[in-house]
Amino acid sequence: MAIEIERKFRVRSDAWRQAATGEHYRQGYLSTVAERTVRVRVAGDVGYLTIKGATRGATRAEYEYVISGDDAHAMLDNLCLRPLIEKTRYTLEYQGLVWEIDVFEGDNAGLVIAEVELESEEQDIALPDWIGEEVTGDVRYYNANLVANPYCNWRP
Repeated sequence: MAIEIERKFRVRSDAWRQAATGEHYRQGYLSTVAERTVRVRVAGDVGYLTIKGATRGATRAEYEYVISGDDAHAMLDNLCLRPLIEKTRYTLEYQGLVWEIDVFEGDNAGLVIAEVELESEEQDIALPDWIGEEVTGDVRYYNANLVANPYCNWRP
């Protein structure tokens, strides 16, 4: 079984931008129930179908498959829940780990989240200066939940 162990953080400054490279993502969900999510994503010209299990701590089952870009776009346009998630994902290395910083657009504009994948939940990590509050266990920050409750609705 494929396992994803990931911690998520708010980003408190743009200091990461000078060392990062980015790629635009367009993604949507076919299922967003707590026990499983089924996501369709396009990154560049490549499509992906990803199935994730329920999160336990910072760990969950994850299966990802490459699909044609045309199929992915068709699923995003015709089958996925709305709103779609649009973001630019930036990557950079910090002290031996690859960090992914998602800058959200559309209904989730203003939200910037950093993620780091780990070998184990107990793995020690050094946090860059631009990292803010940890939100690993906060379900509001799950991309699948940003469809039902986008960031634009969080503000008073």
